[in-house]
Amino acid sequence: MGERDPMAVSPSPIAQTIDLLGDRLTVVILRDAFVDHVRRFSAWIERTGAPPAVLTSRLNALLEAGLMERRPQPGSYDRHDYLLTDLGLATWEFLVSVWTWQREWSSEGLLQPELVHVDCGHRGPPDLACRSCERTVKARNAHLEVTPATLVLAGRSKRRRSSRGPLQINGAGLQFSVIMEAIGDRWSALVIGLALSGIRRFGEFQSLLMMSPTTLTERLTRLTGVGILRRADGGREYTLTPRGRALFPIFAFQMAWTRRANPDIPVEDLGPRLQHIDCGQPLIPALRCRGCDAILERTSVVFEPWPAT
Repeated sequence: MGERDPMAVSPSPIAQTIDLLGDRLTVVILRDAFVDHVRRFSAWIERTGAPPAVLTSRLNALLEAGLMERRPQPGSYDRHDYLLTDLGLATWEFLVSVWTWQREWSSEGLLQPELVHVDCGHRGPPDLACRSCERTVKARNAHLEVTPATLVLAGRSKRRRSSRGPLQINGAGLQFSVIMEAIGDRWSALVIGLALSGIRRFGEFQSLLMMSPTTLTERLTRLTGVGILRRADGGREYTLTPRGRALFPIFAFQMAWTRRANPDIPVEDLGPRLQHIDCGQPLIPALRCRGCDAILERTSVVFEPWPAT
C-alpha cells in the first residue's frame, strides 16, 4: 500500500471548527442550551424532530470536542443531562453573531427571542468590536492573513457530514437554511473567508484552495443564489453583497474560538488570522452594546421572547 496523504488525515484546527460549529443541528443544540437551558435528550428530540441516531451523533461530537459533559440525572443511573463546559460556554459570541445575522438578514429570524443587555436594558443586536482598542470593526477594517498551505489543509482534511436537510424546530421558526449555505459547508466557508480578504476572481479562488472547477462553480453558484455573493465584471468576478459582508463577525468568532479550543497549537499553525488594521493588533473580537457602548460579557446578556401584542 502507498503512503497516505497527510492532508487527508490530519485535520486542521480551523477545519474542525467549521465542521463542528457549521452544523445546523449542532447550532440548534447549543442555542437551546444557552437560551432555554435545555439539557435532556428527550427535550431536543421534541424541539428538533431530529432522528435519535442523528441527535446522538451530534451530542457525542460535542462531548468529544469538550463543549459538553454528561452528568447522571438525579435518581437515575441510565439517564444523563448534557451540560455546557467552559469551552462550550465560550461559543456564546459565535451564537450571538449567528442570531444577529438571522435577525438582520433573514426572514427566518423574525420569531427569534430578543437579546437584552441587562446593564442598560438595550434590546437588539450588538456590534463587533476589537477587544484591544474597543473600536467598531467591519470587514474592511480587518486584514485576513492566509497561506495557500493552510487553505489547502483546511479544505482537504477529513470532514464530518453536516445536517443540511430541513429540521423541525418547534415554536421557534429557526431553520438556519440560508446561513448554513455559508457556514454549513467547509468549501463555502473558505470561499467566503477569501472573499472577505478581497479575493474576487474564479482563478484566484481555485489556485488558493486547489479545488476542482466543478466544485468551485457549484459553491459560487449556490452562494450567489442566496444573495451572499454577486457576479461582477461581466461574470468574471464574485463580490460579497452587504448580506455576505455581514457574515464577518461569525467568521471572526470562529477563528477566535479555534484559538481557545487549541491552546497548545502555535498560532501560526491554527489557520487564517485576522489583523485589526486600525490599531495594528491581532483582532480579538468582542461584542459591544449599541445602546451604551459597553463590551458585552456572557453574564451581562439574556434572551427574552418578544412581548405579546
